[in-house]
Amino acid sequence: MEADTPTVAPEDSVEHVLAVMREHELPGVPVVNDGGRCVGIVTEADLIQREASVEAPTITTFLDAVIVADAGTPFEDELRRVVATTARDLMSSPVISIRDIATVTELATLILQERINPIPVVDQNRQIIGLATRSGVVELIARLENVPGSSPASTSA
Repeated sequence: MEADTPTVAPEDSVEHVLAVMREHELPGVPVVNDGGRCVGIVTEADLIQREASVEAPTITTFLDAVIVADAGTPFEDELRRVVATTARDLMSSPVISIRDIATVTELATLILQERINPIPVVDQNRQIIGLATRSGVVELIARLENVPGSSPASTSA
C-alpha cells in the first residue's frame, strides 16, 4: 500500500489530476471531499476513456415506439467523461475501496473480481489512508513468499 497517498478535490482540473498521477507514478488518484472522505477515484482507465470515441446509441422507430439500442456503458456516462474538465466529471463513483484491516487475499480477490486498479484503502470513517495497487500486491506476495530482496510484511492491506 502506498502511504501518504496524494489526493485531489472534486473541483480540481483534469490537468491537475494528470499532473498528480504522473508526479507520483500512480495508476489512479482518490478524489476526496472537504471532510477528507473518499468520494471517487480517477484512474488510467477513466483518462483513456476520456480520449476514446463515443458511440451514440442507435435509435430507431417501430410502429409508434422509439427503441434505443444500448450495448454497455450508458451513453450519458461516456459523454460526461469525454467532455470532463474536473475530477468530479471524470471520476468513478461510488468508489470501490477496501478497509485497512483487509487481508492480502481479500485485496487480491477484490482486484480480480472488480477489475480495478488502484483501490483506495480507508479507515472505518472512509478517510483515505493509502492506495493499494496491483504492483503493490505483487510486492507483498513476494515478501510473504520470502523472495530474496524482499523485507518481511504483514498480511493486511
